[in-house]
Amino acid sequence: MIFSKMIRGKIARNASWLIACRIVQSIMSLIVTMITARYLGPSNYGLLNYAASVVSFVAPIALLGLNNVLVQEYVSHPSREGEINGSALSMSLCSAVLCICGVIAFAGVTNRTDTECIIVCGLYSLMLISQVLELIQYWFQYKYLSKYTAIVSCIAYFIISGYKIFLLVSGKSIRWFAVSNALDYFIIACSLYFIYKKLGGAKLSFSFKTVRSLLSKGKYYILANMMICIFSQTDRIMLKLMIGNDVTGIYSAAVTCAALANFVFVAIIDSFRPDIFERKKQNHIGYEEKVKLLYTIVIVLSLVECVLICVLAKPIVYIVYGNLYMDSVSTLRIAVWYTPFSFIGMIRNIWLLAEGKQKWIWKMDAGGAALNVLLNYLLIPVLGSNGAAIASVMTEFFTNVVLSFAIKDIRGNFKIMVNALKPKQIKKCISMLFSKKPS
Repeated sequence: MIFSKMIRGKIARNASWLIACRIVQSIMSLIVTMITARYLGPSNYGLLNYAASVVSFVAPIALLGLNNVLVQEYVSHPSREGEINGSALSMSLCSAVLCICGVIAFAGVTNRTDTECIIVCGLYSLMLISQVLELIQYWFQYKYLSKYTAIVSCIAYFIISGYKIFLLVSGKSIRWFAVSNALDYFIIACSLYFIYKKLGGAKLSFSFKTVRSLLSKGKYYILANMMICIFSQTDRIMLKLMIGNDVTGIYSAAVTCAALANFVFVAIIDSFRPDIFERKKQNHIGYEEKVKLLYTIVIVLSLVECVLICVLAKPIVYIVYGNLYMDSVSTLRIAVWYTPFSFIGMIRNIWLLAEGKQKWIWKMDAGGAALNVLLNYLLIPVLGSNGAAIASVMTEFFTNVVLSFAIKDIRGNFKIMVNALKPKQIKKCISMLFSKKPS
């Protein structure tokens, strides 16, 4: 694999398994999405994405920010793995049930006369329970055992893809599609727990002390992730409420196409995360170099992706969604530039957690959320889906680049990012890509 030439051992193997699995998933997703979007049409496809956006708003509350802190907790307290897992799962499950009630209540208030919308939102929200159960995956990430999560995810995705194809063939309603994500996460969670026990994972236990510790770190990410949801999902909700389901479907198609290769970058970042925390814990001299290398890899590759998608936007939309969605081409060419800044934010958050400065995350994201709502309010009535795309790009740039420079306490991360883009560093990274020897 290409990344095994860049980095050695466990990180390379971890990333390779994740990327290989997600390539398979993406191919399956592409095929199923092509068929599903055509079957549902822009209106129902827009409704399904609206439900996904509403659920995304409360997902950070259900997860309690634990998806951002569990790996570091394992690194810091390796002897308390069972306690950490049991406590995290218990409190997240309680939170998820409350969030499902919140989703149904919100849909009922904002869509009083649209019974179908309320039912679809309620069914889609069931994924929250399955999603919190999947928190066990971070133990595998910490142990550099992502091959298990990769294999299980692939199997689950094949099963769910088969389920969706069955729905299409049998002509089922949108309600059946709304529960597909819940089934996907549930299969993955149950399978990972079984493997966790087979590999000798510690017995799950509960501790109020551990709960307090997890919440003290995770609370910053609850607010931060909610703010991220505001400026990543508000566009769909505002498009539906201000214009309608059809435009929401067109916009969702563009955003989905823009994110087709995101799994590669997420896999790279996830594979670097444990090593960065470990190096910081040991005051390793290569800690900042590892963060800088991650920035270089992700930024350079994501910019290449943006250029390619802009050039190939028309055939991409036509192949994936067909003629009904061709209005999303111009939106895609704008929305794709959102992705590099989004990944910059993911890496910045790893650095902030490693430095113990996570209190800044929610403050920066709150500023971004406010800006996003304002921009969507101003631009959607004038430019429609293109306005929503412009608002998203401007928000990500402001939140993850401008504020990283403006806030003195985190300017060290900005300097690492700038150094990652120096020609010498980029040349070094490229040479590592084509080197036969690992660096």
